[in-house]
Amino acid sequence: MPSTEIVLLIAAAIFVGSLVQGAVGLGIGLVGAPVLTLVAPELMPGTILWLATVLPVFTLAREWRAIDWWGLRWAFLGRIPATAVGAWIVSVVSAQVLGIMVGVMILAAVVLTVRTVRLPMRAPVLVGAGVVSGVTGTATSIGGPPLALLYQREMGPRVRSTLAAYFVVGAGASLIGLAFVGALTMAQTVTAWWLALPMAAGFAMSGPVRRVIDGDRLRIAVLGVCAASALAVLVRSLFG
Repeated sequence: MPSTEIVLLIAAAIFVGSLVQGAVGLGIGLVGAPVLTLVAPELMPGTILWLATVLPVFTLAREWRAIDWWGLRWAFLGRIPATAVGAWIVSVVSAQVLGIMVGVMILAAVVLTVRTVRLPMRAPVLVGAGVVSGVTGTATSIGGPPLALLYQREMGPRVRSTLAAYFVVGAGASLIGLAFVGALTMAQTVTAWWLALPMAAGFAMSGPVRRVIDGDRLRIAVLGVCAASALAVLVRSLFG
C-alpha cells in the first residue's frame, strides 16, 4: 500500500492533468504519467489509460456537437491497427528507447509546426497521426500530441470534442490490447477508479480556464502541452 504522501501526490497530479485536459483537450497523460512512473511504475500504463478513457466522456457531454467526424474516421483507421503494435512493443521493447524516440519525434513536430509547417487536414495525414498515436498511446499512455498538432488551429470546442471522442475509443482499444498481452493488472484498474474523484474535480475546475484560452490562445496552449508531453516522456525515459 503506497504511503499517504504518495497517494496525495498521485491525486494532485491527476487533478491538475484533468484540469488541463478539460481546458485544452489533452493533458492527463502529460501530468499523470511521469508522476506515476516515478512513484508507482507498476501502475503504468494501465491506470492512466483507464482515466484517459473515462475523462473524455465529460468533455463529450459538454461539447459533442463540435466533433469532426470526418477527421476521426481517418484517424481511427490508423489508430486501431496500430494499437496492436503498441501492445506488442510494451511486451518486448525497452521502454527507455521507445520513450526517447517518442519524445524527440513530438518535439520535432512541435518545432516544425510553430512557424514553418502547416500540416494539411487530409486523409493520409490523419491516418498517419492515428498510427503514431496508437503506438505511443498504448506503449507510453501519451498518445494525444500527434492528433492535437493537426487540430491546433481549429476552434476550441472542435479541438476538445474531437480529441475526446478519439481518446474514448483509442484509449479503450489500448486497454484491450494491454489486457490481451497480459500487461493490464487489477491494481492498475482499482487505482484508476479511486482516482476518478480528483479527476472529476479537476475537470469541474477547468471551465474558467477554458473560457480564458479559447480563441488564439488555444493554439499556444496546445503546442505548449504537446511540447511538455514530449519533455516529460524524455525525462522519464532518460532518468526514470
